[in-house]
Amino acid sequence: MLDSEKNIILTGFMGTGKTTVGKLLAMQLGYEFIDTDKLIEQQQGQTIPEIFQAHGETAFRQMEADLAQELASRQGLVISTGGRMMLDPANAAALSRQGYVFCLVATPEEILQRLQLDTNHPRPLLAVSDPKQRIIQLLAERTEGYGRFLQVQTSGKKPNEIVAELMAFIG
Repeated sequence: MLDSEKNIILTGFMGTGKTTVGKLLAMQLGYEFIDTDKLIEQQQGQTIPEIFQAHGETAFRQMEADLAQELASRQGLVISTGGRMMLDPANAAALSRQGYVFCLVATPEEILQRLQLDTNHPRPLLAVSDPKQRIIQLLAERTEGYGRFLQVQTSGKKPNEIVAELMAFIG
């Protein structure tokens, strides 16, 4: 059975299902769900794009680092991280000490489709003429970083199927 001291950390590229799967997993485990991007937005009173615009990426990455340290001291959490948060070795080390880390992965085509359907969350990184090519480029850049974590394929699967897979890993 799951060690109740351990958190579950979901990382991976945007559109791979971290938030959707994370909420379902937290419900099933009776854990608190935390979306790091949403928590930073609440703490700052600004959206991620507004934070980038007003303070820059460096300031945002520091906010992520501070949050990683804070969350690492807590228990009973399912944490959905921003797409680059766990690529920072210090963040990964902090959160890994107190949790199991899974990297959700999907095909570039499925990521693009999911992001196009999600009109509530603008994605500044994809505000380019060829978003699919940008996704492919960013995935290639992040392959090594994401590769440090156990990969869970989400393409072609329903969220409850992915939760069942994760439960099998941690159960």
